[in-house]
Amino acid sequence: MSAPTSAQGAQAAQGAQGVQGLQGLQPTKLLPRLGLLGVVFFGLAYMAPGIVTSTFGVVSGASRGAAPTAYLIATAAMLLTAIAYAVLARAYPNAGSAYTYVGKTLGRVAGFFAGWVILLDYLFLPMVAWLIQSTYLHAQFPGIPLWVWLVVNVGATTAINLLGIALADRVNIVLTVAAMASVAALVVVLLLFLGREGGAPVSSALWNEETSVVAVSSAAAVAAYSFLGFDAISTLSEETKEPKRDIPRGIVLAVLIGGCIFVGVSLLMQLVHPGGAFDDPDTAGYTISIFAGGAAFTNINNLVSVIAGFGSGLAIQATSSRLLFVMGRDGVLPRAVFGRLSNAFRVPWLNILLIGAIGMFGMLLDIGTATAYINFGAFLAFALVNIAFLVWIWRRAERSRPVAARALLSLVPIAGFAVDLYLFSQLHPEAYAVGGVWLALGVVMLAVATGGFRRPVPVLSER
Repeated sequence: MSAPTSAQGAQAAQGAQGVQGLQGLQPTKLLPRLGLLGVVFFGLAYMAPGIVTSTFGVVSGASRGAAPTAYLIATAAMLLTAIAYAVLARAYPNAGSAYTYVGKTLGRVAGFFAGWVILLDYLFLPMVAWLIQSTYLHAQFPGIPLWVWLVVNVGATTAINLLGIALADRVNIVLTVAAMASVAALVVVLLLFLGREGGAPVSSALWNEETSVVAVSSAAAVAAYSFLGFDAISTLSEETKEPKRDIPRGIVLAVLIGGCIFVGVSLLMQLVHPGGAFDDPDTAGYTISIFAGGAAFTNINNLVSVIAGFGSGLAIQATSSRLLFVMGRDGVLPRAVFGRLSNAFRVPWLNILLIGAIGMFGMLLDIGTATAYINFGAFLAFALVNIAFLVWIWRRAERSRPVAARALLSLVPIAGFAVDLYLFSQLHPEAYAVGGVWLALGVVMLAVATGGFRRPVPVLSER
C-alpha cells in the first residue's frame, strides 16, 4: 500500500505545482504608482468638498444658524476615527482597509464582517455619486434624459479605471483641482460681497442666542456625512509607493483639508445669511450664491462643480474595487471573480465592471433611498476599526511603551467609538432594515467560504 500511496502523493504534488504555475500566469499584485499628492486627491475627490454648498442649508437649520461650529465638531469627531485608520494603515499596509485591520486584531470572523459591512458602503456609494452627478447634469440640460447622463457617467468612469491607476490618478487630480477652483471662486465672491455689503458678526455665526448644545450636536451628525470616504484612502495601500508613510498622512490630511473647506465656506455663507431659516434648506447654498454673485456666476460655477464631481465617482469606483479584490484574493469572496487582475494594467477589472453595473440601478432609485444603503456600513465599520485600534494599542503595540502612554492613547479610539456609535444611532430606520438584510447575506457568504462553517475563515493575505 505504501508504494501506490507515495505515487499518488507525487502525482498530487505535481498537480499542485501545475495549478500554481497556471496561477502564476495571472498577476496577483497591484502596481505601486501613487505618491502622497495622488493619495490625498483621491480622498478629497471621494469626499467631494464642494458638497458643503449642498448640505449647508440643512446643517445651518439644524444648528439654528451655527453651521461652522457644527462642521468644526464634525471635523474633530471624524479626525478621531481618521487617526485610528492612519495608525492601523501604517501597521498593516494592505488594501483591505477595515477588513484587514479588524481581521488582524479581532480575528478573521470579525474581519470578514467588517469588510462585509463596509462593502455595503463601497458598492452603493458609487451609484449615489453617479446618480447625484447625473441629476445635476439633467437639471442643467433638461433636454437630455437622466438615464443618458447616468450611462455616460458610469461608462466614462469605468473606462478610465479599467485603464489603470496611473491614468485614474492623473484624471482625478485634474478634476479635483477643478472642484477646488470652483469652491475657491465661491469663497472669493462671498468675501467680496461681505467686504462690500457687510455681514453678521463672526461670533453669531459660531454661536447665537438660538443655538444650543443639542441643536449643534444634531447638526454635527448631519455634517459628519460629508466626511464619508476618507477611509477609502487605505484601500490604495498596495498601489502607493511608500504606503507606511503616505497612506496615514493622506488619511489625516484629507480630513483636515476637507474640514477646513467645510468650516471656512460654511462660515462665509453663514455671515452672508445669518440664522438657520430658509425657504428651502436643500437649495440654500444655491440661493446664497445667487444673492452674493449673481445668477450668471452661480450657473457657470455650478456647471464647473458638477463636471468636476465626475472625479468623485472615479475615486469611489477605484477604491471600492480594491477592497473586493483583497477579499477575493483571500478567498472569502469567490477568488475566480473578485481576486483577478488584468494582465495589462493590473486592475481588478471584473470588480470595476461589477460596480459599474450596480451603478446603472441608480435609474430605479431616488437619491434619498440610495443614500440609506451606505451609512449603515460606514459607521459600523468605523466603530469596529476603533475597537481594533484599542486592541492593537494593548496587544500589538510595542511593549516598551509605558502603560500611562497607552492609556492616554486609548482615549482616541474610545472617543472615536462613542462618536461612531452616536452617528450610527441617528440613522433612518430604513438604513437598519437594509443593513440587517445585508448582514444576513454576509452570514450566507461566510458559510459558503467556510464550507458550512466546517473550515476556518481563510487567512488574511499579506501585501
